[in-house]
Formats: sequence, structure tokens, C-alpha cells
Amino acid sequence: MRPVWFLWEEGAFWTLTGPWARLFDRVKDDPDVALVVDECDLATGCVRQVIARGRAELVPFDVPRGRRKLTRYLGTDETLWDERFTHYLHDDPGERGTMWLRLVPTSLTATDLSYSVAS
Repeated sequence: MRPVWFLWEEGAFWTLTGPWARLFDRVKDDPDVALVVDECDLATGCVRQVIARGRAELVPFDVPRGRRKLTRYLGTDETLWDERFTHYLHDDPGERGTMWLRLVPTSLTATDLSYSVAS
């Protein structure tokens, strides 16, 4: 298990992967995956979780979707992004092996684990 940045589009979770990541080989060996999205706010006690399960597929990387995903986490000003992220938008994805892991969930489980914060 490891944290990943994701994008939710077209009824699917999208995350970056490639030959540099264990996830890439694991999905090639066994595409059955689970993805957990957590939200936890200690100040309010809001704790929510969604677990998505299904068969992932590796699909070619496209820059427009990559930009939408990275903007979600890094903001709209690409000049402020660390170059570890900008290379995805400017390098040849075929040369680097960048792929999308696309997960269309066959099951989604949402759980509210929120609690009252003591005052």
C-alpha cells in the first residue's frame, strides 16, 4: 500500500505509473486492485473513506489529463512546480514509460468514521 495522487474522470480513478514503480509491475502481474481515498480533519473530527475495487488497466499517458491531475495537487501556475512533476508534461512518455493506471471500480464502499471533537 502507498499513497498516490489521483484524478477522478469518466467514472474512473487515474494515477501515474511506469516501469520505475512497483505498482506498474504489480498491476501487470495481477490487475485486481483496491484504492482507498481518505479524508481526515483533526480540527473538525471529519473522517471519511472510500474504497474502490476493480481490475486496473495500464493505458497510454496523455498530457492534457496529466496537466489536469497535477493542477489538482500543485495549483495552476506550472512555473511553481518542482521539475519532478513538469517532466511528465514535457518529456516523451514513451521514452520514460509513463502510463496511466485506470481503475473503473466494480465496487465502491463509502464509510463515515467522523467523531465529535472535545472542546
